[in-house]
Amino acid sequence: MSYYKEIDGKKYDAGLLEAAEKAIEGRGDGRIGLEDAKALLVKVKDGGSYTDVEKDTVAYIREKMTWTDDADEWFRTEIRKWAAEK
Repeated sequence: MSYYKEIDGKKYDAGLLEAAEKAIEGRGDGRIGLEDAKALLVKVKDGGSYTDVEKDTVAYIREKMTWTDDADEWFRTEIRKWAAEK
C-alpha cells in the first residue's frame, strides 16, 4: 500500500484514511466514536510531527465523516494541544 492516497488531485495519508474508514464501517452507527478518535490521534502522532499531508487528511476526515459529539470535541482539543507543541 502506498503511503499516500490521492483524491481529487490532492495527497492524503492513506493509513489515516483507512483507519477512519474502518472506524465507520461494519459496526455501530457509522460514526467515529471516542475510541476511534483516540486511535486516529495515535496514528497522527506516530511520526512525531504534524505534517501538511496529515493536517489535510484530518480536515478531510472531519469534513467527510460523521463523528459523535464527544469524539469530535475530544479530538479537536487534543490535536490542537499536540499541534501547539510542535
